[in-house]
Amino acid sequence: MSSNAPYTSDAAADDATAAGRLAEEIETLGHKLQAARESIAHVIFGQQSVVDQTLITLLCGGHALLIGVPGLAKTRLVETLGTVFGLEDRRVQCTPDLMPADILGSEVLEEDEQGRRTFRFIPGPVFSQLLMADEINRASPRTQSALLQAMQERRVTVAGHPHDLPRPFHVLATQNPLEQEGTYPLPEAQLDRFLLEIDVGYPDIDAERQMLLATTGAEDAKPNRVLDTEELMAAQRLVRRVPVGESVVEAILSLVRQGRPESSSIPEVGEQVAWGPGPRASQALMLGARARAVMDGRLAPSVDDVLALAHPVLRHRMALTFAARAEGATLDDVIARLCAPLQ
Repeated sequence: MSSNAPYTSDAAADDATAAGRLAEEIETLGHKLQAARESIAHVIFGQQSVVDQTLITLLCGGHALLIGVPGLAKTRLVETLGTVFGLEDRRVQCTPDLMPADILGSEVLEEDEQGRRTFRFIPGPVFSQLLMADEINRASPRTQSALLQAMQERRVTVAGHPHDLPRPFHVLATQNPLEQEGTYPLPEAQLDRFLLEIDVGYPDIDAERQMLLATTGAEDAKPNRVLDTEELMAAQRLVRRVPVGESVVEAILSLVRQGRPESSSIPEVGEQVAWGPGPRASQALMLGARARAVMDGRLAPSVDDVLALAHPVLRHRMALTFAARAEGATLDDVIARLCAPLQ
């Protein structure tokens, strides 16, 4: 017994040192993220929840789908994030005639002075660190699927040759919820690749007043760089090291599994939900809860973090039956019912 005591105390001391170092890293990152939020707030007005959810997406290393009518600063948000995090950002306006090569790139045949012909690969806009796919549902299914491998594998294949994408790589896609003529709804497999579906609403009157004064003057406010790409990737690794309590894990499992009609004990789910969230929803909630805690400088996530992210994580991973839609049911109502036992 006595021979094991020194080892036990040394192990405990090492654990305490590691925990202290982790707490210090989380606190430091929390301060930097607060500075990032303040820098973004100089340019984006009245969209704090949208900004926070987008930052959570970047901290998790994921992609986001922004749903909102035109004119709500979605494009400006992407440009601002590129500046604040030192990311190379590009924008693609999706249209029905947009081809996969317009996004991925293509190989062109070149001839040198000696008459030798070779193919040279010209990268497309997907070879950036922050890609905005504007009105993604206006692109054809063939072009939408071209983004699928890029989003999931961080690489693309052109003419049989694989090409790795820059790191980090994030897609922020937008959709207009009002105008649906001539659009191609994203398939479930591609929707599941988006970590969050972010609802971009109208700003309140105070934020809109501030926006009017700030954006119609002689000069526009400019955001400051707060982190670089290496620091962002280090932050993404740190998020995955944040410990998660058993109560949070159980809350995530309960929330996701209760959303599946075949295994739910909630009557409304069995009656109204056509298909429920898969395991990626659990992974998104776990990572998102960790990132949300880090943004607030907390050392571990809580059930409140899970509840705060339930709607953006589950909204695009569930579907209502035709009868439920005819009766006026909404996914937000169903998700609120799922969250009720955890509140």
